[in-house]
Amino acid sequence: APRDSKAETAVARSVNTAQTVAERADPVLLELFNNQLMSCADEMGVVLQNTSHSVNIKERLDFSCAIFDRKGRLIANAPHIPVHLGSMSESVQSLMREVSDIEDGDVFLINNPYLGGTHLPDVTAISPVFIEGRLQPVFFVASRGHHADIGGITPGSMPPNSITIEEEGIIFSHFPLVKNNRFQEKELLHALSAGKFPARNPQQNVADLTAQIAANVCGKHALTKLVKRHGLTVVEKYMQFVRENASSAVRRAIDRLSDGSFKVWMDDGAVIAVDVKVNREERSATIDFTGTSSQRSNNMNAPLAITKAAVLYVFRTIVQDNIPLNDGCLEPIRYSVPEGSLLNPQYPAAVVAGNVETSQALVDALYGALGVLAASQGTMNNFTFGDSEYQYYETICGGAGAGPAFAGTDAVHTHMTNSRLTDPEILELRYPVFLRSFAIRRGSGGTGKFRGGDGVIREIEFRKPMTASILSQRRSVQPFGLAGGSPARTGRNYVRRKNGDIEELPATATVEVDAGDIFVIETPGGGGWGASTGS
Repeated sequence: APRDSKAETAVARSVNTAQTVAERADPVLLELFNNQLMSCADEMGVVLQNTSHSVNIKERLDFSCAIFDRKGRLIANAPHIPVHLGSMSESVQSLMREVSDIEDGDVFLINNPYLGGTHLPDVTAISPVFIEGRLQPVFFVASRGHHADIGGITPGSMPPNSITIEEEGIIFSHFPLVKNNRFQEKELLHALSAGKFPARNPQQNVADLTAQIAANVCGKHALTKLVKRHGLTVVEKYMQFVRENASSAVRRAIDRLSDGSFKVWMDDGAVIAVDVKVNREERSATIDFTGTSSQRSNNMNAPLAITKAAVLYVFRTIVQDNIPLNDGCLEPIRYSVPEGSLLNPQYPAAVVAGNVETSQALVDALYGALGVLAASQGTMNNFTFGDSEYQYYETICGGAGAGPAFAGTDAVHTHMTNSRLTDPEILELRYPVFLRSFAIRRGSGGTGKFRGGDGVIREIEFRKPMTASILSQRRSVQPFGLAGGSPARTGRNYVRRKNGDIEELPATATVEVDAGDIFVIETPGGGGWGASTGS
């Protein structure tokens, strides 16, 4: 954060009286700590991006870094991937519950969706932070990155047709990646190569995990410096103030909301039902997901940590104050999710699409119930291809929903994803493909007083035989409009074979492609807002 004389004075005053920190936050110091804590997480992200190997992390920025207090509660994060950030505290807290032998220098791996993970390719490295000789960690730092492949039945570990989580890749539950200051590479490679569906490129996993370790070391150093400068008492107290400030900001936002209910259907017929009740007296909200479909036999199931992440994201976005996304945002929110449902499945349900697809539909349902935003494209359009040598994954942008005073944006990643697309030059250099076309899909957004954003058309030609997969939604159910606005156009997936034949594909599909075949993905638009005033 930039130096500020008033802030420096406030810091000095607090440091000099650390033993009697005020019960109310100094506003200047609170802002300083907000900035410094977010800066710590941002520095972690820079290190991770610069030291990683895969295009997923280095080019697409499909990663997140965050800081947690001694109870494993999210305190601050960089503006990375919302679905990662809202769920990582569950991973940290599960580590604290299940592992008693945590020492300085340790790093643990977790991707288990039933212990706070999202889906198996999202691998989290968690490091404890010990300060001033304390016997227990006083903070935790974590970095989560989407690995290009973690095993499973299709290259890229995003199988459209998995029915159990074992088919989606290798599962880590608090695996000791670094123990006694030793990087356990041999044990890691053994774990990645074990099982019926092992990882296809373990050395790439190792390279990205060493980058995640480096990011965590950066976060630990930044927090240590913060404590040396301000004192542990001040830092912990202002972490509490940061959470309380977020809670107060959400309560002010709740004052502007009204009760509402909404339902959103998935392409397979599943429904997400949301009922929101606002308590004016308590300035709180209760969210009930009763009526949501039971867990599915496919992989659209979203673990409870993802449901929490979606709720946290939505209520953070309706806050007008400049606060970091943290667990304090959820203090005024109570939510109830039926066990064994689409949004709270039981092991060993497949979940790979729940993280990327169901989370998007869930966010749309929450915005619909609150009456504040039409549907976005409602999908991440997950495209993977590969073989034994190459594995690639990308999410593809589409249209954003319109609101009560603004149009939706064209060709943008929305809501639970916040990643980039790989630059064409890097894509064609690293993989045997050509990017034949990438254009806005004009007219795909919903009409209304404010139009929804348009989706895109993306065409990738293969230069060698490979297996390609698409995992998407909104191919039969249109993204809804609100307040009289029209729904957006659905998406479309197909392969244009080298002989000119067109092979239409459903929302989720795996196909074999040959050299000269072109995979075409047309993404949905966003819903419109308000009745059109035109003739």
